[in-house]
Amino acid sequence: MGDIYYKTISQITNVLLFVDGIKDAAYNELVEIKLEDGRTVTGQVLDTRDGTAIVQSFGETRGMNTGNTAVRLTGTTAKLKVSTDMLGRIFNGMGKPRDGGPEIVQGEEIDINGSAINPYSREEPSEFIETGISTIDGMNTLVRGQKLPIFSASGLPHNRLAAQIARQAKILNKSEGFSVVFGGIGINSEEANFFKTEFEETGAIDRAVMFMNLSSDPSMERIILPRLALTTAEYLAYKEDMHVLVILTDMTNYCEALREISAARQEVPGRRGFPGYMYTDLSTIYERAGKIRGRKGSITQVPILTMPGDDITHPIPDLTGYITEGQIVLSRELYRKGIYPNVDVLLSLSRLMNQGIGKNSTREDHRGVVDQLYAAYAKGKDLRSLTEIVGEEALSQGDKAYLKFADLFESKFVNQDYYEDRSIEKTLELSWELLSNIDRNDVKRVKEEYIKKYGKWEEKNGPK
Repeated sequence: MGDIYYKTISQITNVLLFVDGIKDAAYNELVEIKLEDGRTVTGQVLDTRDGTAIVQSFGETRGMNTGNTAVRLTGTTAKLKVSTDMLGRIFNGMGKPRDGGPEIVQGEEIDINGSAINPYSREEPSEFIETGISTIDGMNTLVRGQKLPIFSASGLPHNRLAAQIARQAKILNKSEGFSVVFGGIGINSEEANFFKTEFEETGAIDRAVMFMNLSSDPSMERIILPRLALTTAEYLAYKEDMHVLVILTDMTNYCEALREISAARQEVPGRRGFPGYMYTDLSTIYERAGKIRGRKGSITQVPILTMPGDDITHPIPDLTGYITEGQIVLSRELYRKGIYPNVDVLLSLSRLMNQGIGKNSTREDHRGVVDQLYAAYAKGKDLRSLTEIVGEEALSQGDKAYLKFADLFESKFVNQDYYEDRSIEKTLELSWELLSNIDRNDVKRVKEEYIKKYGKWEEKNGPK
């Protein structure tokens, strides 16, 4: 079978070839496409029906024709050779070196499609991952083994946030191995150079593996790249006992490539033209995060997507939200105010936060302080809307304190420098400083013992 070339191509549409007379083609099987001028392109079997194999080309279909293009089945699925030699390296969307270095020669070849984690074997995500960013560590804590996406929009600084998380992320137990796998999906050259420079100049590249598919590269690589990144992460986590943080940006480009394939296959479109199986397809990526019982390593995912038209109900963020364990939402309003990182804490949520915070992880007062911050900030934002109608003069002194709190919360807590790496202790101390701007009697979500131990009212106002 491996030496047989089929010249029975009946149709070529965009990135798909329809090859007749093949009865034994396997789903996801790799193929070699030989062009008339001698060039070869790699492809993959997407589907087989009535003796016709639908082949997806990973390169350009330019120059291919139904008469002189031949297809050969290889009998294997897409595999990636992985080893610890990949740390510090940059690869393209097909797993080939992009940094000018040698190919990975020694290592273990693993099917990039992976396999689902048996639910019984899954260990509950726990343990805190510190990113050095207050709005995440304090309000939407990232937990080891979690999948926590960032919902952004066009023009917002999600790339800077991704680079900062990759540079600063750490686990509290310094003796355990920690690495970052970064996947850039359909990014432009400027973005690629930004990530490359950031990783190299800050030294983050030493503990990272980077995969980058540029907007000028074949769009089909965007389907492969997340699976290459996660296959690498699984090797580092489950074979090398590392804790791995996987950052994928931009998942919207991945979904657009998925829609492109679906249209080429002439499938019946679902919402907004995306295929009806997009939920299932996304789950094959997101569900590869987690912890396995008996294994020391773990995989934590932070996928980043840009919401088309700033619409959080768009199918991409909507379906992502169903699969993942919360979301971090970036605000255009805060961005216009010059606040970075522009995280809208009231729209954001980490569903597994309680499993990674507390006395033996971050600090005993963490949950109560965060609840109080949420309540005070929400009240302050409501009062902002009210002042637009009645004016600030109509507010009571207590309401004015909450109005001031909302401004201080955004300028002191949410806002921080791109190179500022705040420890969780500093974040919590800052929280107490902000809470001292409201009446101590209004602090009802924190235990009295913690107020006495950590509160800043006496420092600010003197003992009563």
